[in-house]
Amino acid sequence: MVALLAAYGEAHPTNPSAYFTNGHHLPHTPAPALLLVVLGGVVLAWRNRYPRIVLCVATAAVVAYSLPGYVNGAAVLLPAIALVTIATRFRVRVSVAWALAVTLVLMAATEPSNPLGTDAGSFWLIPADNAVALFVGIAIANRSYVHSARVQEARQAALDAQRSVDEERLRIARELHDVVAHTMATITVQAAAASQLLRDRPEEAAASLQAIRAASKDGLRELRAILDVLRSASGGSEETADPTQPTPGLARLDALAEGVRAAGLPVTVTVTGQPRALPAITDLSAFRIVQEALTNAIRHAGPAAAAVTADYGPDELHVEITDTGRGLASSAATAAYVAGHGLRGMRERATAAGGTIDVGPLPGGGFRVAARLPLGHSPAPAETTAPAETTAPDTANSSTPQEATR
Repeated sequence: MVALLAAYGEAHPTNPSAYFTNGHHLPHTPAPALLLVVLGGVVLAWRNRYPRIVLCVATAAVVAYSLPGYVNGAAVLLPAIALVTIATRFRVRVSVAWALAVTLVLMAATEPSNPLGTDAGSFWLIPADNAVALFVGIAIANRSYVHSARVQEARQAALDAQRSVDEERLRIARELHDVVAHTMATITVQAAAASQLLRDRPEEAAASLQAIRAASKDGLRELRAILDVLRSASGGSEETADPTQPTPGLARLDALAEGVRAAGLPVTVTVTGQPRALPAITDLSAFRIVQEALTNAIRHAGPAAAAVTADYGPDELHVEITDTGRGLASSAATAAYVAGHGLRGMRERATAAGGTIDVGPLPGGGFRVAARLPLGHSPAPAETTAPAETTAPDTANSSTPQEATR
């Protein structure tokens, strides 16, 4: 409507002599010719769906209006509006090519019959209009791109945050599983032993009850440490875990073995190589793998003995846990056992530390868990004294004289 009214005003100026001088006469613009201006404006309604077709139609309508020599100052703005859409939808090089093509066509159609003179009136208005339209479209496209980039960046940050939450939830779930499973397995075995001893040998039941007390105390301490981390992370209690308690690692291997022996499973611990400080994730993963393997042996091995070997190599830590148990009753039970949460957790811990793990029954009976964890650039070996050799309660499974047995 604006273009139509402007074109009609150009065709019927209130003071023609102010513009049409020096032999230039006001051309007669018939009413049907204004329909070309209407066409060039109406077609812009589809510029977002068909930007190139709309630009071509609008340009063709203005060319048809300009060739007879009608005043086209308002009409040439219609292709410029379509050019804005082109510049927002296509690459700069493509948009510039379209702008140049439209400009040249409109100037070529205006110049021969320009009622105001060859290079007067709208002749130089055409490149100015199209240049402004081109720059406006590019500016809008850049703003949209920046906004989209910011939205994508915010979305990626939200996904990363959610992934971190999921990973932390999985890590806490593994910690809780390992602590609760080991503690409850020890308590269950000792409670069963205590119930038998209370009937037959009441005086010996105290040892089992003491083992239950020690296992529950250790389990509660580790659970409290995990819950304290959750409280502090959620902005809750300011209490923290007991700083005097060490983080679970291979330094607590002897204490773990003592608890397992108290639960009724004879176990030997053999350390070879040069013990040294390990990366935190490797140390914790190795300890939890040993803990979970011994817990499974307590649950499933039956009357058996277990052996733990920790080999400090130059580039990797090799941890192996074997037992001489009777194994599981069927291959289906073995498959279910291997696919269980505990062994899945061991695999996840080994993977998190960048290592591998091999889990499965031994050919002659029993079970084996072997993990290889890379050490990377671990800290330099700490100064240690030669480990004193002690004899584990299960002498039948003691290590060779060349190995340091604790």
